[in-house]
Amino acid sequence: MHFDENKPLDIVLNDLFDHYRANVSDVNKITQALLDKGVIGSQEDIVNDHIAFRTLGVPHLGIKSFEKIFLAFGYKKRDYYHFEGKKLDAYWFSPPQEGYPRIFVSELRVKDLSVKAQEVIHKYTAHITADPVDDIDLENGQEVADFLQRPLWDLPTAVDYQLLLDESEYAAWVIYNRYYLNHYTISIHELKDGYNSLEEFNSFLSSIGVKLNNSGGVIKTSDDGLLRQSSTVSALYEATFSDDKTLEIAGSYVEFAERSVLPEFKNLAKGDVRGIHRRDGFETNNADKIFESTYTTQIKGS
Repeated sequence: MHFDENKPLDIVLNDLFDHYRANVSDVNKITQALLDKGVIGSQEDIVNDHIAFRTLGVPHLGIKSFEKIFLAFGYKKRDYYHFEGKKLDAYWFSPPQEGYPRIFVSELRVKDLSVKAQEVIHKYTAHITADPVDDIDLENGQEVADFLQRPLWDLPTAVDYQLLLDESEYAAWVIYNRYYLNHYTISIHELKDGYNSLEEFNSFLSSIGVKLNNSGGVIKTSDDGLLRQSSTVSALYEATFSDDKTLEIAGSYVEFAERSVLPEFKNLAKGDVRGIHRRDGFETNNADKIFESTYTTQIKGS
């Protein structure tokens, strides 16, 4: 994923991806293997289906704040999703034009957590008394890019992180990683024959030693059968907390999406199929399991 233009959106997406790629080793591992096998000619040949962010549902933050950035870039707010067990809400946003990724933004329902967990989260976020996005010039791509890498609250203590982890792995991930890019997604159906189904692509991933999330099955399939998704499992990295303790914690991961042609377009010649002819949006059950790519059970499981 790389954009050559200097529009604010291009600057933001390139910056997000550069930081993400530098910290998620599977990105370069997968890209290099695809290059070596001649599946792609360069990183730019990979079509990015969507990118995802995690937020906290507290005053002045959450989706209501975060979405202002991408709405200003021409994205449109689409479907709402609710994840009861994980205490999350989410929306997806469709891009201003073809070639840009969809955006998926989730939010932790902080009020649904235990009093203890709420107290920990508010300890770090209570000083935020106005929406920080309102202070950014959204027409300045570099300013927005810098904002997304800038911590909005202090580094947590290892004790606070562990308390949140025991109740909500999502909460623990956000309290440490903030607005860090949670994952980007390779559009499998855009690859060449032999690699453009998830069965084939997952087999390729296994052959290069990439571990996949198996919650709900390695391939998560929507009820209509038209959206299928897989994802890697986050690597663990050593993180230092504000009390100088270090813990191994989850980072980010890579997702893979296969969007089938909609039934009404099934007679289109292969060469005529474009993004608008394929299944759009997301699926609650699929996404529910994808979230677990940063969960301890997936990372440490066999």
